[in-house]
Amino acid sequence: MASAPLHRQRTWLKRLHTRLLFTLLCLPTAYATEQLNYPLHSDGIDPETYALALLTAALERTPGRYQLQATPVPMAQSRALLAIEHDSKSVQVMWTMTTREREERLLPIRIPIYRGLIGWRVLLQRRAAAEQLATVRTLNDLKRFSFGQRHDWPDTAILRANGLQVVTSQHYQGLFQMLAAGRFDLFPREAVVAWQEQTRAAANGLELSVDEHLLLHYPTAFYFFTSRNRPDLASDIERGLEAMIADGSFQRLFQQYHGATLRQANLQNRRVIELHNPDLPPATPFARKELWFQPQELK
Repeated sequence: MASAPLHRQRTWLKRLHTRLLFTLLCLPTAYATEQLNYPLHSDGIDPETYALALLTAALERTPGRYQLQATPVPMAQSRALLAIEHDSKSVQVMWTMTTREREERLLPIRIPIYRGLIGWRVLLQRRAAAEQLATVRTLNDLKRFSFGQRHDWPDTAILRANGLQVVTSQHYQGLFQMLAAGRFDLFPREAVVAWQEQTRAAANGLELSVDEHLLLHYPTAFYFFTSRNRPDLASDIERGLEAMIADGSFQRLFQQYHGATLRQANLQNRRVIELHNPDLPPATPFARKELWFQPQELK
């Protein structure tokens, strides 16, 4: 009879040993760092450093363990979108302007990473035509000008939907040369990059200036996007961003990267021309006022 308890004890120890062995075998996987590839943008100036800093900070506030890595070569938006849609190993996360189609194909994290600032545009122009917009008051006044855009940017469709003439290019860098050569009149740019782009253009011998009078605005958002097969990753990014909003670090990072440029842009004193965005997804979180930038913040 004494052997029965001993047998049960040995059986229990054997099961415990098996469970411990299984746990140890799982530990490397459970605590492994997942590499997240994001598409390297064109070799032009791009507000990529801010988005990358924001994503890095957000992921540091999540239980997941991730390491961000750019693709080896620049990748066009259209190609990156396709890679994420098909859950390719080449790209797992990207940031781009939202559209109805993009939200159907990919999984958006609906927190606007630029606080909607991407929809506030100043205008690059030829320096010789610096005062051409001084008398513009309405959208109808703008229709006598032509606008440059890259062919796969959502802004192209927005401008055309508002009755504006758009000239497109396959290449980002080529747009500055086309503007300088008079192929089109105006190049709407994000306020956070326009002056950097003008400086770089000048270094390349292009005489461009940033208009001081107008501010185009259309409602839109830049989001982080993942594959629809990665709700776990999307949830981690969203959780991290919400934590940053709650502790104020989101706003501090935004000001750190963009505050000085926005004050230079003098957005609050420009004439605003509103454009409608027919491709704006209905789930855009406009009810959350804390997520959105307004030029009045600069007063």
